[in-house]
Amino acid sequence: MSGILLIAYKLLTNDKGKFFSLLIGITFAVFLMVQMTSIFAGILNRSSATVANIGADVWIMDPAVNTVANTIPLPDYVLDAVRSMPGIRYAVPLYSGGALVKLSSGAYQAVSILGLDDTSLFGRPELEQGNIRDIYAENGFIVVKDSEYQKLDSPKIGTEFEVNDHRGVIVGIAKVSSGGLFGVPTLYTTYSRAVQYLPSTRYTSSYILLQLKTRDAMPAIRKEVAKMGYLALTKEDFVQRISDFYTYRTGIGTNILLMTVMSFIVGLAISGQTFYSFTLENLEKFGALKAIGAKSRELVSMILFQATFTALTGYGLGVGLCALLIFIAQHLLPDYASLITFGNLGLAFAMVVLIAAVSSYISIRKVLRIEPFDIFRG
Repeated sequence: MSGILLIAYKLLTNDKGKFFSLLIGITFAVFLMVQMTSIFAGILNRSSATVANIGADVWIMDPAVNTVANTIPLPDYVLDAVRSMPGIRYAVPLYSGGALVKLSSGAYQAVSILGLDDTSLFGRPELEQGNIRDIYAENGFIVVKDSEYQKLDSPKIGTEFEVNDHRGVIVGIAKVSSGGLFGVPTLYTTYSRAVQYLPSTRYTSSYILLQLKTRDAMPAIRKEVAKMGYLALTKEDFVQRISDFYTYRTGIGTNILLMTVMSFIVGLAISGQTFYSFTLENLEKFGALKAIGAKSRELVSMILFQATFTALTGYGLGVGLCALLIFIAQHLLPDYASLITFGNLGLAFAMVVLIAAVSSYISIRKVLRIEPFDIFRG
């Protein structure tokens, strides 16, 4: 069998033009599939960045909330009622809102402000510079050093700015595990300062964050919160809710799906046509092998080997090219949201296998019908 496969390899690579056409077709298809799905994965990852960065076990919110940015304030009695429920270690409010800050240069920049519970500072980010206690100082804010950091003129500790005619001072520089999606810098401060500085409605709690004593308490808490007309979601459930919103209720999911399907069709068309043309040109060679005793299963093995070798080589080149492009783009464009996951790679691999299967099936049918007599008579 190794001799048969060696012949198959030489037949495949003998015509370098057609071989590289096959590789380019599959590589291009894989590149597009991985690129499109990676952009979508990056968008979903950044859309739930606040949930990941805060790290609360349970989020309580209005049922109409679909994303972290789409906040609907909760009445004060909800916090009091939740704190009295069994199975809860503690519950704290979180303020989440947007503001327009005036920088020392005179420029204006939109920001996202998160107000942490004054007592516990639950959800506080990890600081690279500064002391977390300084957030209690007059006008204290902590800035997140992410891809949007430069939009605030790369502030240092002690940098001043204005927010809604109030003075603000940077007292700390923090890092987070994931940057936001909407292209605005993030500032942290205390809950009371956020409510004081920013205009708000009658209610000010955007979310209520819970830490549970045990996960077994979650069903009862969910039921009690539902009786008040609100929603209690675990961190994982909230991330999934955000993902579902962007996937099914916006045009992002549909557009990415269409682009992925188009990439698959392009790869299937190019590789199928080229591989079939390659088989036709080598039909005499397959007939000669059959005449000297090669069995049908050996001819099938040759075609499957050729299709598999080409598909896997194109898959590796496509993934490598996509990874290289994402690496370069993220260095040149910090806001570029793209993330290669095992799911992306698995989907692209499954489609490449399908492309190889269809291409080889068309060629196998042609080869199995060949008769050595017809070849030598021609």
